[in-house]
Amino acid sequence: MTVTDRTATARPNSSRRGGDDGGAAAVGSGLDVMLTEASGGSMRRWLPGSAGLRLIGKLVSQPGPLLQHGGELVTELGKVAAGRSQLAPAKSDRRFTDPAWVSNPLLHRICQAYLAASDSTDRLLGDLDLDWRDAKRVRFLAENLIDALAPSNNPLLNPSALKAAIDTGGRNFVLGGGQLVKDVARRRTPAMVDTSAFQVGRDLAITPGAVVFRTPLVELIQYRPQTPTVREVPLMVVPPMINKYYVTDLAPGRSMIENYVRNGQQVFAMSWRNPGKGNSRWGLDHYAGAVLECLEAVEKVTGSPRTHVLGVCAGGITASVALSHLAATGRQDRVAGLTLGVTVLDQQRAGTLGSFVDREGAAAAAAESGRKGYLDGQALAGVFAWLRPNDLIWNYWVNNYLLGKKPPAFDVLFWNADTTRMPAALHRDFLELSVENALVTPGKARVLGTPVDLRRIEVDSYVVAGIADHICPWQNCYRSTDLLGGTSRFVLSTSGHIAALVNPPTNPKASFSVSESCPQDPEEWRRSAHTVPGTWWNDHVAWLAERSGEDRPAPTELGGAGLRPLEPAPGTYVLQK
Repeated sequence: MTVTDRTATARPNSSRRGGDDGGAAAVGSGLDVMLTEASGGSMRRWLPGSAGLRLIGKLVSQPGPLLQHGGELVTELGKVAAGRSQLAPAKSDRRFTDPAWVSNPLLHRICQAYLAASDSTDRLLGDLDLDWRDAKRVRFLAENLIDALAPSNNPLLNPSALKAAIDTGGRNFVLGGGQLVKDVARRRTPAMVDTSAFQVGRDLAITPGAVVFRTPLVELIQYRPQTPTVREVPLMVVPPMINKYYVTDLAPGRSMIENYVRNGQQVFAMSWRNPGKGNSRWGLDHYAGAVLECLEAVEKVTGSPRTHVLGVCAGGITASVALSHLAATGRQDRVAGLTLGVTVLDQQRAGTLGSFVDREGAAAAAAESGRKGYLDGQALAGVFAWLRPNDLIWNYWVNNYLLGKKPPAFDVLFWNADTTRMPAALHRDFLELSVENALVTPGKARVLGTPVDLRRIEVDSYVVAGIADHICPWQNCYRSTDLLGGTSRFVLSTSGHIAALVNPPTNPKASFSVSESCPQDPEEWRRSAHTVPGTWWNDHVAWLAERSGEDRPAPTELGGAGLRPLEPAPGTYVLQK
């Protein structure tokens, strides 16, 4: 994979992406900035740097907002001290659910004082005239500091921890201290899941199937049909390289793959090998080539000349450039449709993390992973956790260390902890795409020897995003509908990066938003969209069915055309640690 140095001209309708940085500015997506920050344990995101200096300059030259909100804070703190404040935590704020935060006068005032300071800081930052990058960086640091200082994190103030100390004679702090020592030694964040509760192949990734194709890089799993007839055109899943594939095949009833199979769809899934130092040269060309190898294997097994491709997160990027190569070589007719799940192709101004990327940081990160031969998956998971500190850090700080409890058993969190490495070459290639925002400009990047032009992908596309996604903001996901050449259907799911995908029909709170058109402006789309109760899984099954040909008798045996089952699903590569 190469990214050219020339400055190409973007398509005319790409102006809506540019902001004041331009279409090819180095701003980065959440995913690729995670790749930058995770390499070598970078601390850049915790340092305000020049953004902090500009913040101080604003406060000195324009003291009005500081004086106004500072005065309001002093007034509110006076009300808190006098017992006249009406401040209360949001109903969704789990930090202050213990009744003592209201019934105990001292704890009630401490809670209100904290909320007053937090609210005042938030309003002050909102009123400062900082540019996009500085505002995101300063707010990230301020919010993390405020979250860390929450009185619920203090063992001497948390009423639940104090009650547990009385009930157990302080044993909760002893157990919690032991868990803290273990976590500090093993990881950068508190343990989020009881890993002893799950086993891949026993509890997770158990939809029946078999590995029917294997290379040193990937295994291809074919799933056994569960209906008398199946649709002619199969579906192939391209998972992310930074986690295991079974996010699409979690526990029964929560498995996307199981849902597709039970609805008559032939399904195949790629399972990437967990690379080591000896695989450091595997780059985007290797991974895109593996997509095409597996596509050929699917065609052999099913006899179908066309296949649907579903790419998830980084797997969606890889699938897209592989399809661009097919379009460039006149073989796009092998693809029936492209589905992108929480995938960012246009990385301009992609959320909080996007404010941290620059060429120097990306180069340093690539050099560090180059020395190791890979990017460590545990470090990547740590960066993700600090994007949602209340949910993924301090919640477990209280549970594990103050209350002395084990973390819960939850399949998504088990999958999240079951990380993989990323080869140094692939890490470098993704960073280059990010820094140059190369995929928005035809020919800016080359993969498998051909220029990448996403506009030439003229098959229909189905694009899914999560409204609360911290890694791949939904607005950036939406822009894929303009980058791709075919007719797109955009679906906005509830929840964040993973929960937006793992949204089974059994979820009573599930809903999604959809519109029959995709205007250029994502906010215009949102105004025209309507909410549909239930999961987008059913909508996608119907979308696939319209483009999957006729029904035919389900095959009684797996494999075919010289490809035989090598071993039962979930295969070998997914079990590599």
